[in-house]
Amino acid sequence: MEINSKAPEFTLPDQDGKVISLKDYRGSYVVLYFYPRADTPGCTIEACEFRDSYKKMEKSGAVLLGISPDTSKAQKKFEEKFSLPFTLLADADRKVADSYGVVVQKNMYGKKVTGVARTTFIIGPDGKIVHIFNKVKPEGHAEEVLEYLKSAMKTKTKASA
Repeated sequence: MEINSKAPEFTLPDQDGKVISLKDYRGSYVVLYFYPRADTPGCTIEACEFRDSYKKMEKSGAVLLGISPDTSKAQKKFEEKFSLPFTLLADADRKVADSYGVVVQKNMYGKKVTGVARTTFIIGPDGKIVHIFNKVKPEGHAEEVLEYLKSAMKTKTKASA
């Protein structure tokens, strides 16, 4: 995936089994963050930081979607355990992760495994990718995303003024 390329469309079940499509959010900025697995240490830190800054993100007008290769049931448990106020999408077969190029070879305790690389895409109102955060560190990432959104919104406001 590259900046300015069209974000791959997808339709996936959320933590409640409700079907969500990327096209439903056309006209808004979408923060699409991929994480390896619900309720693991790094993913919990990242999700809780997004939870704690969620009100600020909502004020910016952006939509936050978390996506991992978990089932809707696992996403629901994760949402409830940590009171997550945003949508978690179940990409159990990793098709969406694959279409975004975030399925990678990882080294787990000396063993090669295939998994989802922690990556965040900012998708513009026109459906194009405007920013990519690669090799995300869970700590401080939500703040990093908010800072990016603030500067993107300022630029957008200036452009339309």
